[in-house]
Amino acid sequence: MRMRRKRNLEKRLVAVESFLIPTDNRNLSTDEMIWLTHPFADRSLFSSDHSFGRQPEMQPIDMVALFGNDHPIQMEIGCGKGQFAAEIALRNPSVNFIAVEVNQSVIVQACEKAKRLNLKNLKFILLGAEKLPIYIKEGSVEHIYLNFSTPFPKKGQEKHRLTHENYLNMYRHILKSGGLITQKTDNMHFFEFSLCSFSKAGFIINSVSLDLHNSGIEGNIVTEYEHRFSSAGLPIYMLEAKKP
Repeated sequence: MRMRRKRNLEKRLVAVESFLIPTDNRNLSTDEMIWLTHPFADRSLFSSDHSFGRQPEMQPIDMVALFGNDHPIQMEIGCGKGQFAAEIALRNPSVNFIAVEVNQSVIVQACEKAKRLNLKNLKFILLGAEKLPIYIKEGSVEHIYLNFSTPFPKKGQEKHRLTHENYLNMYRHILKSGGLITQKTDNMHFFEFSLCSFSKAGFIINSVSLDLHNSGIEGNIVTEYEHRFSSAGLPIYMLEAKKP
């Protein structure tokens, strides 16, 4: 379902611009990003002289300049209205968080929440996940969270899932050695797909829960969707995978 555009969206985005990471016109295609982050690609070829006919500025975001410190970087991809991002930033003031969202009308609400809470360690980026390796330095992120990503359940939609092997290669590009990915979903078939995809991509599965809320696992931060699904009696599936 298409989300209705928020009223006064432009003014609201300007009001929270200090929480938004600027993006520019480095518009590589998805195929180019897959090539760039493929584990066997020679990324040294991707320069101003060999850039698929383009010459994008390939300097990643300077995280120290952005946050004013060199604290560890964690990331949520698909942050929605920002409930998880705001809570995890509140609980971990010595960690810097980047929340990624592709919808303007959603990300503005997340930024407004962070502004109300005066969260200095949380920034947002309006971007599709496939473009992250352009902006995020290779090997710089210690933990990625995938909370209730769209499952794209129809046959032929697998490549759009955020745990498809193509996306996992991109995450591996920006994760540190030993970096973690945590996924939560209410969709059993999507979860099964993800387990296979992580294994195929060479990640190590650290833990799996088929009913997170009855597992005894502590420290879980409940997202907007998670509350809705669990209230309806649906089990929440969770996995943690590690980059070798």
